[in-house]
Amino acid sequence: MGYTNYIDTNDVKKILVVKYRHLGDILLSTSVFYNLKRFIPHAKVDALIYKDCVSILKNNPYVDDIFYYDRSIKKLSFFKKLVKELKLLFFIKKQKYDLVINLTEGDRGAIIAFFSKAKYKVGFFSEKKGLFKKEKIFTHLVKSPKTNRHAVERNLDALRIIGIFPEYSERKLIFHIPKKARHSMKVIFEKNNIKVKNYVLIHPNTRWRFKYWDKFDQLIKFHYLNGDKIIIVSGNDEYEKELVKKIIKDIPALDLTGKTSIDELAYLIAMSKMFYAIDSFSYHLANALKANLIALFGPTCDISWGPWQNKNAKIVVANVPCRPCHIDGCGGSKVSECMKDISLEDVISANPFYENIDLKLIEEKIFCNK
Repeated sequence: MGYTNYIDTNDVKKILVVKYRHLGDILLSTSVFYNLKRFIPHAKVDALIYKDCVSILKNNPYVDDIFYYDRSIKKLSFFKKLVKELKLLFFIKKQKYDLVINLTEGDRGAIIAFFSKAKYKVGFFSEKKGLFKKEKIFTHLVKSPKTNRHAVERNLDALRIIGIFPEYSERKLIFHIPKKARHSMKVIFEKNNIKVKNYVLIHPNTRWRFKYWDKFDQLIKFHYLNGDKIIIVSGNDEYEKELVKKIIKDIPALDLTGKTSIDELAYLIAMSKMFYAIDSFSYHLANALKANLIALFGPTCDISWGPWQNKNAKIVVANVPCRPCHIDGCGGSKVSECMKDISLEDVISANPFYENIDLKLIEEKIFCNK
């Protein structure tokens, strides 16, 4: 074998990319699909993801077919679950893929790669975790550095290992907003007298509660006192609904908690004057759309998960020596002091629309309830 082990792309007619992760992770992998189509234009490029992530790729012109794994089968009996797992494996084998890329270190993706019988199989070195000698399944193993590396670059390493090297401008994220979502949101805008690029959008929570910032109520009041139109978005869990009610209080904000699809959320983000979020899927979506964005980071690493190719994004963090710790709250307590230490002034100061505002006067109004 020579110095390199790059593949012969002429041998590749069908490609499967496996990414068993959550919404934001799928979005951050879209650069892989884009560049596979660019560098191997004659190949069919398919995706295998979780069922609840299909909406991220369904409008992506660089993905041909989307297959999914329904995680609800985990609730079935052992035998029924095994039957469904085997059906998926045999289905993948029948597709006769030439190249399978597993973008995680998980065992399930490795098993799929093995059963595919593909000539080329790309996986990530897992430091002997999971299945015994799992690394032997792959023809190409991606080495991950010990230092922090952005998730987009890490995904693209799976292409570099086979000889595909995209330029920086080509490492872009892809998300297209369909006309249906645009129309449905325009109807809501008209009904509530809201104009595009003239409202503040806030997504105050995520399923990881230790990322929560406890001053969103102050931020909302600040914008209300400055005459801004405010829209709140969130998930549909009861916890999230109650949290939004607590944050809004008596402020006349438009509450769209649990009322928007991902496509509609994308339109709301793209058309906002400013979008505030914590490290979550909606934050990654804002970067893909190049939206005006202020994101609050706590325990997670803003090098690995920070803004990607979005000059309109700003990150706000507390100046504490222990972050990023990657722990679910200080000491595992589910409460992160590095999030609580971010002040209202820190967040507002990051907003270019309020560079010359008198923050002390505004804070007096907020805390005096005037």
